[in-house]
Amino acid sequence: MQNSPQDCSMERANTSLARTKSEQLAETVEAAFKSPMNSDGASEGGSGGTLSGKSSKRLTTAASPGRATSGGNKSTHIRKSRSAQMKFELDDVNSGAALSRASSASLGFSFSFTGFNMPPDEIADSMPFSDDDIPEDLEAGMRKQKFQTDPSLPIYLKFRDVTYKVIIKGMTSTEEKDILNGISGSVDPGEVLALMGPSGSGKTTLLNLLGGRLNQPPVGGSITYNDRPYSKFLKSRIGFVTQDDILFPHLTVKETLTYAALLRLPKTLTKQQKQRRAMDVIYELGLERCQDTVIGGSFVRGVSGGERKRVCIGNEIIINPSILFLDEPTSGLDSTTALKTVQLLQDMAEGGKTVVTTIHQPSSRLFHKFDKLILLGKGSLLYFGKSSAAMPYFSSIGCNPLIAMNPAEFLLDLANGNVNDVSVPSELEDKVQIGNSDAGKRNGKPSPAVVHEYLVEAYETRVAVKEKKKLMVPIPLDEEVKAKVSSLKRQWGASWWQQYTILFRRGIKERRHDYFSWLRITQVLSTAIILGLLWWNSDTDSLKGLQDQAGLLFFIAVFWGFFPVFTAIFTFPQERAMLSKERAADMYRLSAYFLARTTSDLPLDLILPVLFLLVVYFMAGLRMSAASFFLTMLTVFLSIVAAQGLGLAIGATLMDLKRATTLASVTVMTFMLAGGYFVKRVPVFVSWIRYMSFNYHTYKLLLNVQYKHMTPVLNGMRIDSGLAEVSALVAMVFGYRLLAYISLRRMKLCAQ
Repeated sequence: MQNSPQDCSMERANTSLARTKSEQLAETVEAAFKSPMNSDGASEGGSGGTLSGKSSKRLTTAASPGRATSGGNKSTHIRKSRSAQMKFELDDVNSGAALSRASSASLGFSFSFTGFNMPPDEIADSMPFSDDDIPEDLEAGMRKQKFQTDPSLPIYLKFRDVTYKVIIKGMTSTEEKDILNGISGSVDPGEVLALMGPSGSGKTTLLNLLGGRLNQPPVGGSITYNDRPYSKFLKSRIGFVTQDDILFPHLTVKETLTYAALLRLPKTLTKQQKQRRAMDVIYELGLERCQDTVIGGSFVRGVSGGERKRVCIGNEIIINPSILFLDEPTSGLDSTTALKTVQLLQDMAEGGKTVVTTIHQPSSRLFHKFDKLILLGKGSLLYFGKSSAAMPYFSSIGCNPLIAMNPAEFLLDLANGNVNDVSVPSELEDKVQIGNSDAGKRNGKPSPAVVHEYLVEAYETRVAVKEKKKLMVPIPLDEEVKAKVSSLKRQWGASWWQQYTILFRRGIKERRHDYFSWLRITQVLSTAIILGLLWWNSDTDSLKGLQDQAGLLFFIAVFWGFFPVFTAIFTFPQERAMLSKERAADMYRLSAYFLARTTSDLPLDLILPVLFLLVVYFMAGLRMSAASFFLTMLTVFLSIVAAQGLGLAIGATLMDLKRATTLASVTVMTFMLAGGYFVKRVPVFVSWIRYMSFNYHTYKLLLNVQYKHMTPVLNGMRIDSGLAEVSALVAMVFGYRLLAYISLRRMKLCAQ
């Protein structure tokens, strides 16, 4: 066949490129093999050099001009650029892919995970152009320092005949729904696997299964990591970026990544080294210009969508994962930002990482950057193989686009059963003509069900057997390296006390904005002023005056019982997504989180009551003595902590804001009515309720503090020593919190 002029031109360009680079490439490769490996490279990776064929053939060099590495290391890392870092592969040179990869390498996202160093005197030979010619990445900023990490443990991911079903419970019956039907595939270190398909095809379910994020195991099939099943050890080796950006809105970018580094990086690193690692990630992801900007959310203005996505990726890559899962990382991003994000993933893979990502509808530029592709349709496998071979495969089964279109758009149309602007094979045309009803045709075209059936059958007969045979081939790793994956021991990045202190500081920084909002301060102070005006210098010389003042004390007991309950109810339901995400990554122990979460609220919860009592106490003319004032304050504090425990228990047990709010309203109202002020003589069969009411015990303590020296009985309530009331409130403080912790422990979180 005679080549077109365009093909001849491309062939001459490739040949010229290969000849001009051949001598330089040979020298660089020789220098690479002569240079000693990083001391950490042999310890953790084991046979880290035995990566996939793509990684072993490809040369990756990185540069950070004008900077030296820390610790006195004078070796300079060559910076990736259009001219300096070109990943050559023999197949790429022949096919022209090297040109496109070289042009895409100037996007400003590059990771040098390999630890590959070159002597300074050889840098000039491998850089025919100056780095001054490289334009600044306007969004990401200039690269200041390469993110150097230890070589990671290579992980070969294989999955064969994975089947997954969910049980849908109805009012009268249950139904099983098939989500995945016999999905098989593999991805090696150095490769990026894209899971593509229309909405509802099972992409996210498959990704969660591969990442170990589902409590229910697959119904059938097997998933192996280095020919070993999933184990808890892998949690510290897996990075998982969810589709939703789950971040704390009031923390800055720097604080978010710093807390992640302190919690997730190994104990062998010091606090300063972990903080330095976080800054390295910030510079590498181009976030240095917004590092002091809050993340933001629905009601808080913060960083842009692309920057939020990069922060989410930074949260995972900060641990130098061996395998990285991403759920639609380009959703909501413009084409340029999406291209930079995918280039980042490709650079990570070339450093020896295994990358698996779902993608909804990529552009043609993004599509060609993936190494492998899985096309799903209605939970069935329509294609698995090299992304570059997808179009030739579908052409071989008679499906060709009739007009020029994006390959990804063409594949998604096929997965949806849409064959408009697509030539269909004769087998499908025959089915349309032979069909006895209109069910098999639509305007002369096969129905989506017929197209789907044909694509599944074509893959099973032409490709599936060959691909499954490849999965049976043992991976090229030593048994010692494989055995590391099977370890059942969890690897915590910090001790229990360190986890508690880090989470305590993070909790105060995140929630101080809510607690000290002008709305809440205005609410408390306005209520205090109104109460002070209503009970202005109330008379305590008469019995009627004492009864009126007792009403004020009961309102204080009710207000500071009601307010904390409905504040604490939202604690765990609102943080459920964050808790599930961080626990799935083994960032901390649940006990450390729970204690830090409940105690970090106390300093914030106790500031507003002080302001409240400073206004009400003196305006209402309560007992003027320092002891009475501070005892009143301590009583209110005890009531707040007990009521907060009830709110935590209700929220953690139900984990649904509507149901929790309803239950809390009924409970608080019942406690208030049984508190001893509205009903003096409670019937015997419900009298036990008052002893469970923190309003009742708080009210009795306040009466004891104010009037013990004046009268033994007030409003039909006997004023005693108060020891029983204090004991009851203390029991509520710990009892309700214990119930909340047990509820969280029993909740189906991914990492428990």
